[in-house]
Amino acid sequence: MHMADALLSPTVGIALWVASGTALAIASRQVRAHEDDSLVPLMGMLGAFVFAAQMINFTIPATGSSGHLGGGLLLAALLGPHAAFVVISSVLTVQALIFADGGLLALGANMFNLGVLPCYVAYPLIYRPLAGAAPSRRRLVLATVVAAAVGLQLGALGVVLQTTLSGISSLPPRPFLTLMLGIHLPIGVVEGLATAALLLFLRRARPDLLDSAAASSPSRFASTRPLLAALALAALLTGGVLSWFVSTQPDGLEWSVAQVNEVHLPHAPGIANAPAAWPELNPGTSLAGVVGGGVTLALVMAVGFGLRRRRVRSQ
Repeated sequence: MHMADALLSPTVGIALWVASGTALAIASRQVRAHEDDSLVPLMGMLGAFVFAAQMINFTIPATGSSGHLGGGLLLAALLGPHAAFVVISSVLTVQALIFADGGLLALGANMFNLGVLPCYVAYPLIYRPLAGAAPSRRRLVLATVVAAAVGLQLGALGVVLQTTLSGISSLPPRPFLTLMLGIHLPIGVVEGLATAALLLFLRRARPDLLDSAAASSPSRFASTRPLLAALALAALLTGGVLSWFVSTQPDGLEWSVAQVNEVHLPHAPGIANAPAAWPELNPGTSLAGVVGGGVTLALVMAVGFGLRRRRVRSQ
């Protein structure tokens, strides 16, 4: 659901940069105030994993479309909303700067749709109330699927509103909205199920990470070395091996634009520069997955430890 520069006007793009930048400043301040240095390596490894996971497009049967894990809700459930937003913003920045997925003008919009909405809306307002303090397996799955689906629906709505307000595309708002919401509902359900499976696995391995009663305690991130090793292996396998088996179908946004224009995506007016950057740049390879994950890891670690040093100096 990465937006392209071609869909946004400078005014709307800059406004979303301001909104997402403000959220990022608040999130960074909260990460800087965190007392446990083990949070930063976990943020880095999760960032590398989410980058790799976003490369794995899965086909939505009978639609001709595909989707992929957004990762915002997963990150928020494990790290809290503030650290999660720093991580997902880093993932999106690497995708925009190195893989041309979205573009600089659209980066603020993508941070808002894929970061602010899942981290600051879907997680605290939907996931946590539904999951409760000590959810059963069934309740955790239900909360995750509902939160992921609603978060993605809000993101799809955001894309349509931002495109319409920009006024530089010929996409009619009503059918565009219908298609975007319709195709992203099953994508959200699949993302919710995948996220729930990951959370259930991690709850068995590190139940303290999902303990909302301990969410404010820095000690819940202690002794993360085995988890870091597991995440590193998962990121390598996902980006370096599973990326060979991704769906070649257009993602939900590409598919919706193509359906509205009633032509094949590469010839659709006004979208020549994206969001089909992944296939054009051939990222579905081991090299792209490993390099992208490594760059994301380095960026998140640099940001995290940079914020930590500022905290130490201010004391």
